[in-house]
Amino acid sequence: MNVAWVYLLVAAVFEIMFAMSMKASDGFTRFWPSIATILGVIGGIGFLTLALRTLPVSVGYPAWVAAGVLGSVVLGHLVFGESLSPLKLASAAVIILGVAGLKLASNQ
Repeated sequence: MNVAWVYLLVAAVFEIMFAMSMKASDGFTRFWPSIATILGVIGGIGFLTLALRTLPVSVGYPAWVAAGVLGSVVLGHLVFGESLSPLKLASAAVIILGVAGLKLASNQ
């Protein structure tokens, strides 16, 4: 696995951390979740920047966003009890297919 994809994976973890902790921060009224939100933003952008040194932006950025969306859908359901409807699952599948298509089209 190319190191850029490892950076992108780490960036995605931070992106998901950002989304989950932002919800938990209750509008930045809770200290530790607010700190985790800030660290998630910094880590996500930082590692995405490292990944985009090598990966095309047309693949890396959508993959990062997709990982954040998918992680947020799954963890939103598991952690916060948010609904997980067939439409949400189908929409997540479309996101995965779109990112896979971009990857194939880029010949990376």
